[in-house]
Amino acid sequence: MKIGIASDHRGVKYKQEIIKYLKSKNHTVIDYSKENTETDDYPDFAFKVCEKVVQKEIEIGILVCRTGIGMSIAANKVKGIRCAKINSEEDAILSRNDNGANVMTFNYTDSMENIKKYIDAFLSAEVINDERHQRRIDKITRYENER
Repeated sequence: MKIGIASDHRGVKYKQEIIKYLKSKNHTVIDYSKENTETDDYPDFAFKVCEKVVQKEIEIGILVCRTGIGMSIAANKVKGIRCAKINSEEDAILSRNDNGANVMTFNYTDSMENIKKYIDAFLSAEVINDERHQRRIDKITRYENER
């Protein structure tokens, strides 16, 4: 799978660990925040990754910041993105098969062991496996396209 990743300056250590982990699982990983500085702004990186997802240059996006919330908010401003902040394996699975999430965010205060479990669950989850979930996603997409 081709995966894009980015972090703000505080999430660099986790980002590097995630890249190493994903590569060990034979995924192609593109780092969209190689230029982290102490004064970087997380929206810039979230937008880069999400634009690549929408353009289908990557299949999935992973974003890391202090809380995961800022990246999630920025990501969800990009038309066509359904970003979920993941706090558990259940979140990872349900965000994919109930909500069709194509980007996930993490906070860097969770353990790396947990984050690896969340990533595995997200990547292996079936995408939207029920008509009612697809109906809801379609409503979100229609609303988004009307704006």
